[in-house]
Amino acid sequence: MTVPLMDIYEEHLDEASFLWVQWNRALVAPNYNLEDVSSLEERLLAHLDGLVLGGEPVATQLLLPALDSEDPPRISAALWALLAEPGLMELPKFVERVRATALEGPLAAFRRALELNARPEVGEALLPLLKSQEPLLQAWALEVLASRGQFPRGAEVELLGHPDARVVVAVLRETPLLPRDVASRELPRLLADARPGVREAAILGGMRSGVLAAWEACRKAVDARTQVERTSLVLLALGGDERDLMRLLACTGVEAMREDSLWALGFSGRVEAAEACLEFMGPGPVAALAGEAFSAITGLTLEDAYVVAAEEEESLPPLEEDLARDLEPQPEDALPAPAREAVAAWWKDARKDFVRGTRYLRGRAFSLDGLLEELARGSMRRRHVLALELALRSQGSCQFQTQAFTPRQYAALAQARDMRGRLPASPFPRMIGG
Repeated sequence: MTVPLMDIYEEHLDEASFLWVQWNRALVAPNYNLEDVSSLEERLLAHLDGLVLGGEPVATQLLLPALDSEDPPRISAALWALLAEPGLMELPKFVERVRATALEGPLAAFRRALELNARPEVGEALLPLLKSQEPLLQAWALEVLASRGQFPRGAEVELLGHPDARVVVAVLRETPLLPRDVASRELPRLLADARPGVREAAILGGMRSGVLAAWEACRKAVDARTQVERTSLVLLALGGDERDLMRLLACTGVEAMREDSLWALGFSGRVEAAEACLEFMGPGPVAALAGEAFSAITGLTLEDAYVVAAEEEESLPPLEEDLARDLEPQPEDALPAPAREAVAAWWKDARKDFVRGTRYLRGRAFSLDGLLEELARGSMRRRHVLALELALRSQGSCQFQTQAFTPRQYAALAQARDMRGRLPASPFPRMIGG
């Protein structure tokens, strides 16, 4: 059966694919907040809902063939529409398609659609993949289930001993809270595991579960001042003391760690961090990152006299440059370049209002109310780290999905507000008994 006006549905899919990219970029953009994302999301959902309304004929003639395209946003949009309501795609057939694919590209596109799907039975259909002989599929299924809030209870007991590091990393990163007996039995060896990503994931999983050894491992990793995962630097910034701040400041002297260190310093909220960021605002590749971190601490909005006018860039790189470089827009590309002298003059006057030893968030002394306010109205680029802090302070009870559709995010905010009176605001070592 041919669907009348199929070109209208094709236009819906084209627009949904385009807006899918724009919306996902907005989720990590420094110049968007949750309200901005919500407006863009409405447009995306209007086109996705239009595809769903086309029913079985549109599913057969347009959406199912789109799953075989080489365009990830088109795959994601088509799959979301196919799974939005029962009847357009049988779940067992989709799971078989996943098994047959087992390639990272299509799996990433599938994952994004599944993360945003609200039907519980979709997640339940993925559970058999945890028994797959393909570790890539096991790790993928764990990540999808966790993002949906359907992480299978008890999976960590069986899978933390998996021989493939990808599965172990997925368990450590995605388990909301490791049972005490599992943490005491497994974490010591995992914190010493040399396989790529395992130690860093064990630090994160241990911190979420309130294990002091994970905090000490985090400090030790940063003290080495070699290339360390950004998350470890961020953890020290979020919950460390004055000694941990000194560790972070020292890392800015290592060129390979400078960008990640500046990113972390913005979450430390300390006067010393703001002053270090000011020093990096001169001409150079990290000026915008330093400005972003300074703004996050002090509350100064970098606009008007406090920014340098953007220079015109060549549309194409010179042939002698590395043409293999990634030309995909990055979130930091939207950061303004700070006008250092103007910012320094502002700080000279504002410095008297800031006290050493106090943690600040957007110019105000840190509080859980301020944290939630920043999650509600702050820059999308920084919310992912603040959501991590909320998860750590609640020991996994508040799992805030910053990549979800906005109604789910607003619901998580409401839940966190209800819990804030029971959440500690103290440094992490004190919070976990160190």
